[in-house]
Amino acid sequence: MRWMRQLSAEVEETAEVVGGKAHGLVVLHRLGLPVPAAFVVTTEACRAFLRDGRLPDGLEDELAAAITGFDVVSVRSGAAVSMPGMMNTILDVKLTSADVARSAVESVFSSWKAPRARTYRELHDIPHDLGTAVIVQKMVFGDHDEHSGTGVAFSRDPNTGAHVPFGDVLFGHRGEDVVSGRSQPFPLRALADREPLVWTGLLDALSRAEAHYRDACHVEFTYQSGELWLLQVRPGGFTGAAAVRVATELAEEGVIDQREALLRVSPHHLQHVRTPRIAPEATVAFRGLGACPGVATGRVAITADAAVRMAADGPVVLVRPETSPHDMRGLAAATGIVTARGGPASHAAVVARAMGKPAVVGVGELVLSEGTLVTIDGTSGEVVLGEPRVVMSTAEAHLHRLLHWADEVSGDHSERDEVHRLRAAHAVLRR
Repeated sequence: MRWMRQLSAEVEETAEVVGGKAHGLVVLHRLGLPVPAAFVVTTEACRAFLRDGRLPDGLEDELAAAITGFDVVSVRSGAAVSMPGMMNTILDVKLTSADVARSAVESVFSSWKAPRARTYRELHDIPHDLGTAVIVQKMVFGDHDEHSGTGVAFSRDPNTGAHVPFGDVLFGHRGEDVVSGRSQPFPLRALADREPLVWTGLLDALSRAEAHYRDACHVEFTYQSGELWLLQVRPGGFTGAAAVRVATELAEEGVIDQREALLRVSPHHLQHVRTPRIAPEATVAFRGLGACPGVATGRVAITADAAVRMAADGPVVLVRPETSPHDMRGLAAATGIVTARGGPASHAAVVARAMGKPAVVGVGELVLSEGTLVTIDGTSGEVVLGEPRVVMSTAEAHLHRLLHWADEVSGDHSERDEVHRLRAAHAVLRR
C-alpha cells in the first residue's frame, strides 16, 4: 500500500514516515508485547492533503480494504516529533464504511493547522511542513467493567530519575481521563493491589522497553477485563537532575558506556540540574503533586487569555481546574502552572515538562483570586502566597560522577563551571 501500513513487527519505515507513535507500536510488537490491532496513514499522505486540500488519490481505496475486520476504533495523530494533545483525537469511531474512515482521517490531518498546534511547533522549533501520520486502532475499553482501567507508567521517576515505576492509574475510566486531568488518578502503585496480574505485566513491559531503548521510557496502557494492552511507548524526555541521574545510573549498570552517558546530557540539562526549592519556613497555602521541578513566582491568571494579557506586565502563574490543548497560548505565556485536578501524567504535567516550566497538579479545592501573587514549587507540590525565600538543591553525587567522566575525556582538570566541563568533553567525543 502506498499511503498506509498495517502495524506489525515487520514494518521497516522510520518515524519520519509512520510517525513516532506508530514507530513505537512497531517496537512493542517486536518485543512481543500486547498491542491492539492497528494501521497507520503515513505522513506523506498528510503532506499531500495539506498541499492539495483533499485526500491523495488511492487512499480511499486503501482505507476501504484496511477497515475489514475492524469495528470500533480510535483515530489519533502521530507526528514524527511528539506534540502531546495538540491535534485531534477521535474515539469510538464505528467503521461502517470507508467514508467514515476518510472524514476521521481528514479531521486529524486538518488539525495539524490548528492554532494550538502551530503555537506548539513554534515554541519547540518543529518545522510546519512535517505533517502527521494517523493511527487507526481497535478500541480497548478501560471502563468496560470492574476489572478495567487505564493509565500512564514511567520506568523511572521523571522528576528525580529514581529507578522506580512511576505514573497514574484510573480504575473504570478511559485513557483520555488520565491525560485530560478531569479525574484525579491514583498513584501507579495502587494497581499492584487492585490488579496484580496487570501490574506484573506492566512491569515486564517497562523492563523490556527500557532494555530495548537503553533509556528510561513511559507507556500508555489500558486493561480491559483484566487483560493488559499497550497503546504507546516513548523513550527519554527527562530533563535537569533526572536526566543526569538516569544517564549516570545507566552507565553504572552497564547498559550504556560513559561516552554515551556524557552525550545524552546536554549543557541545557546542567543549567537546570540545580533545582530551586521553596525554603522550609514558608507557610504552605495549598499542596498538590509536583509535576515539573523548579520554582515560579507570578500573579494568578485563571484563563489562558488572561495569562497572555497579564504576561505583558510581568510573570504569571496559570491556575486552571485542568488544562487542555486549547490553553496552549496561556501555557506558553505562563511562568508556572497549577491545576486543581490531574496527576503527573495529565496534559498540564506533560506540557510543563516539555517546556521546562514548574508545575503543580492535583491540588484539589483551589480558591485564588486573579492577580494574587503566588509562588509554586514543582518538586514538592507546594503553593505559597507571596514570594518566599528560595533555596537551591542539586543531584550532587550523580553530577560529580558525570563531570569526573567529562574531565577524564577532555584531559582538562582545571577549575571551570559544569557547563564548560561538559562542553569540553562533547567537543572531544564528537571529533
